Amino acid sequence: MDEHTRDPTVEPPVGNPTGWRPEGAVDDVAAIGGPGAWEHATLRRAVVHGVRLYNAGEFHESHDCFEDEWYNYGSGTTESAFAHGMVQVAAGAYKHFDFENDDGMRSLFRTALQYLQGVPNDYYGVDLLDVRTTLTNALNDPAVLDGWKIRLDGETPTAEPEDLEYAERL
Repeated sequence: MDEHTRDPTVEPPVGNPTGWRPEGAVDDVAAIGGPGAWEHATLRRAVVHGVRLYNAGEFHESHDCFEDEWYNYGSGTTESAFAHGMVQVAAGAYKHFDFENDDGMRSLFRTALQYLQGVPNDYYGVDLLDVRTTLTNALNDPAVLDGWKIRLDGETPTAEPEDLEYAERL
C-alpha cells in the first residue's frame, strides 16, 4: 500500500471486490465500519465520485476524478490501467453526448477497452464486465449508451452535491 493513496475514512464496500483487503493491512488502522482496508483508498474515493458523476451525466467531472487519481500510479500497474481506462470511458461519453461525435467516442472506447483488458471484473466495486460489454456494443450502436449507468457495488448510484464538490477541488 502506498502512503499517498491511504485514507482510513474511505468506507468499506458492499461485498469483497478486488482492491479491498478484508483483513486490512499489517500497519493499517481499522477503516470506517470495522476491520479491513482498501489497497488504495484514494482510488476507491475517486471511483465512487467518478461513477456517481458519470451516472448523473457529468462526464467531464467524472473524467477529472479518474484522471487525477491515475497520476498516482506508475505505468504498467493495474491501478493505472483501470484509472486510465475509466478516463477514456468518461471522455468517450462526453464526446457522444455533449458533442455528438461518435467517431471520437469510438476511438476513446477502443482505447478504454485496451486499458481495461485484464483488469478484474469487480475492480474497486465497478462492474467492469458490464462496462466492457457496453463499450464494445456502443462501437456498433452508440444508442446503447442512452440510459446506461455504471454499476458500483451492485447499484447504480448517482451524483450528490459532495461529488461535484470533490471534482471542483481537483
